[in-house]
This record gives sequence, structure tokens and C-alpha cells, in this order.
Amino acid sequence: MFLGEFSCLVAFYLLMCRDRRRAEPILATAQPFNPLLFLPPALCDMTGTSIMYVALNMTSASSFQMLRGAVIIFTGLLSVAFLGRKLVLSQWLGIAVTIAGLVVVGLADLLNNQDEKHNLSEVITGDLLIIMAQVIVAIQMVLEEKFVYKHDVHPLRAVGTEGLFGFVILTLLLIPMYFIPAGSFGGNPRHVLEDALDAFCQVGRQPLIALALLGNISSIAFFNFAGISVTKEISATTRMVLDSLRTVVIWAVSLAVGWEVFHALQILGFLILLAGAALYNGLHQPLLARLARRPPAGTPGEQESLLHGERMPINADS
Repeated sequence: MFLGEFSCLVAFYLLMCRDRRRAEPILATAQPFNPLLFLPPALCDMTGTSIMYVALNMTSASSFQMLRGAVIIFTGLLSVAFLGRKLVLSQWLGIAVTIAGLVVVGLADLLNNQDEKHNLSEVITGDLLIIMAQVIVAIQMVLEEKFVYKHDVHPLRAVGTEGLFGFVILTLLLIPMYFIPAGSFGGNPRHVLEDALDAFCQVGRQPLIALALLGNISSIAFFNFAGISVTKEISATTRMVLDSLRTVVIWAVSLAVGWEVFHALQILGFLILLAGAALYNGLHQPLLARLARRPPAGTPGEQESLLHGERMPINADS
């Protein structure tokens, strides 16, 4: 994951070198800032993602996608508390409706695929871990918005800096993880927390794994760049609303490739998600403004008198 983010930093410096050769540079010069400012968001990203992947092994995929929508609530509250942002009523309604849509989509997935691999205690623990991880992810989004706005950092540079910190930290953590026993939780032949050597052996023996890793790196790089761009141009909460719509995309792709069976309840969830996103982004305002400007229709008698009555001169005496 962090390798994909780190590739954005390489792309940023290549873009800078190309821009400097032009007579009139296009890229704006960012304000001086300490790169360590992006260390806390990188730590939040690493911690939140790790907790969510651990929780994914304890609960179902539908619950995982559904509960990730809770990040909208935490991001909105933290944006109000620490960024001084004021959300209007329609934005609060949009957040609530979006969460309701996520619940409906997740419920439909849960009804289609009853998970019998985990007991009740594991499911509850996994769900609580997912919700706790959303608080950490929300902190990351708010920190990114604060630093990107304040220092006018290019999105590629912001993502790449976080990726550099995360890549270095996780690389160092692989050393103790190679020796820490984890029992059956490890999921590798040596039953340790992480066996990096075994992972490289699997990649070398299965080219399909290497192809999947390259695809994952590319998608993560593009996704985080797009997310930082939305945060810079709009807000962190809008980024979270759009990020939550990934549930709909995952559902649509799963239906297209035949991984899931169609369920009518998913259509309802999709419509609720669209309504929530429209409310939050203010798409209802032009419609309300048009209705407010429309003149009220007169009575038939008044319309007839206006059409067939005697015409008076414009400058006639009143």
C-alpha cells in the first residue's frame, strides 16, 4: 500500500523537473513546510488500515463495507471541532442518508451471504475494531486537510510523503515481526506475525501474485492522489462521502463478474446513497432556487383579463 503511495512522490519530482524546463512554469510553488508534518497522517493510515484488515478476518465482508461508512460521522464531527467548519442542515442530512444507504447495502449483502465461519464473539470484536479504525481514519483525513490547505502542498507530494514514511516504518517493523510468534493467527508456515521471506518466495513462484501486487500498487497510488485532490479542492467530509460510494462500485462489479447474486434491497441502498451524496454536495439547491423563482400561477379570471383586457398606454395617468 505505502509503496503505491510512495510512487506518487517519484511522479511529483518527475513532474517538477519537466515543469522547470518550461518558459512559464505551471506548478505553483508551495509554502515551505516540514515534511514531518505528514508523519502523523501516515501513522494514522498505517494503524487504521492494519486494524481494519485484522477485523476483516473476524467478520464478514458485508459488515466490513457497511461499518466503514461510519467514518463520515467522525470526519464531519472532527472537521467541525478542529477545522472550524460549519455544516448546514442539508449536509448533516446528507451524511445521515448516506450512512442509511450503506446500512441497507450491507444488510442486503449480509442476507445474501450468511457467514458461518465466525462465532458471535469474533463478529462483535471485528465490528468494534472496524468502528474504532474509522475514528483513526477520520483523524487522518482532518490532518491532511489542515496541512494541505495551510501549506498548499501538491497532492502528489502529500501522498508520496506519507507513503515514504509508511514504507520506511513498515519495512523496519518487518524485522521484529519475523521473530514474534503468533500461533495460528500468523497464517504462515513459521506461525509468526509476518514472514517476509515466505512472501517473496510466493511472489517468485506465482507470477499472478506479482501481477496482482502491481495492480494494487497502481490503484492505491491513483486512489490516494484523487482523495488528496478532493480534500484540497473541497473538504475532508466530501472525500469521505465519495469514498463511501465505493460500496456501490464493489457491489456493481461483483454482480457483473458473477461473484454475487442480485438482491432487490441493493437497489434501494443504491438510491439512498445517491440521495445522500446529492444532499451533501448541494445538488438540491439549484432545484429549490428554480422553484422559488417561478412566479405563482394566477386565477383563470385574472389571466383572461390580462390577455383580453383593454391596453393602456405606458405613460397613462394612474
